[in-house]
Amino acid sequence: MSAIAALSVCAGLWEYARAQSNYYQGKTVTILRGGTPGGYGDLQARALIPFLKKYIPGEPTIIIEHKPGAAGRTAVNYMYSGAKPDGLTIGAVGNVLISGQVLGLAGSHYDIDKLIYLGSTESGSPTAFVTRKAAGFDSLEKLRAAAGIRIGANTVSHITYINGRLAAYLLGLKDPRFVVGYSSPERDMALASGEIDGGSMSSATIQQNPGISDTVHFHTVITIPKGKYIAPYSREIPEIDSFAKNDKEHRLLNLYRAFDYPRWPYFLPPGTPKELVGVLREAMAKAFKDPGFAKEFKKLTGVDASPLGAEAIESAIRELPRDPETIALYKHLADHRPMPPR
Repeated sequence: MSAIAALSVCAGLWEYARAQSNYYQGKTVTILRGGTPGGYGDLQARALIPFLKKYIPGEPTIIIEHKPGAAGRTAVNYMYSGAKPDGLTIGAVGNVLISGQVLGLAGSHYDIDKLIYLGSTESGSPTAFVTRKAAGFDSLEKLRAAAGIRIGANTVSHITYINGRLAAYLLGLKDPRFVVGYSSPERDMALASGEIDGGSMSSATIQQNPGISDTVHFHTVITIPKGKYIAPYSREIPEIDSFAKNDKEHRLLNLYRAFDYPRWPYFLPPGTPKELVGVLREAMAKAFKDPGFAKEFKKLTGVDASPLGAEAIESAIRELPRDPETIALYKHLADHRPMPPR
């Protein structure tokens, strides 16, 4: 390459960098959250903001706007068909982003294959099925022999309800009873007091309340992604996949994992210019690698960050099980219906 050509390339790169810096300088980027202030996802966004700002050229102001409704789907609908594709509005919702469309939930007016993904602040929370030690179910045989075990959950179709139903189905529990209507703290108290016998328990819950693990028996764990055990779960706890009897049940678990991986995706509307997508993806990746982000995340949420990049999200969505049989079984377990036969 000649000296003149080299100078021309350098000048072009400098102009490009300056253009990106000028675009965001003095502007405001809005993170549109599909939830209410103070929730777990809100805390994750607040941990991310200072580091995302740091790595976007021009360091724009970043604010959070809450748009609750339909468990987050209202915000996704707006991002899909109402938000300007100008790189100044970033969507942020929980795992309902994926499950809403795939399960055909009411109010899901978007296409997950057309949204543009930036990353996720969390890659999913492994969840165990537990019973209180005082109930005496210290082996799988005793657990299966007991009839009418009371399994607590927040509401029908809530992730705690689905977790409990999924475990009861694959473990082969006898006539389990599902007790709903709790908040998460209330459910923990109900378990401690003996009002319920068991339920799902995430790794985040145990990290926030370390002493609780001494009061329960761990019967199985749903790792996310499959095979990834993290503290406080040990490999002595059998992975739920070991209880699946056939391909249908393995596909069910794959679908469950896909809905929780990514756990808190950030995304842009279709049609956002590739140059701006590149800028924001690079900034998100750098923010996730910044040691300060992990520290702030832990301080605000009480758990360790497990971020995912854009490519991992795109891959997970491409590999989603979308066959009608698997979706029908998942919807059955998520609903208030008798347990399906195996």
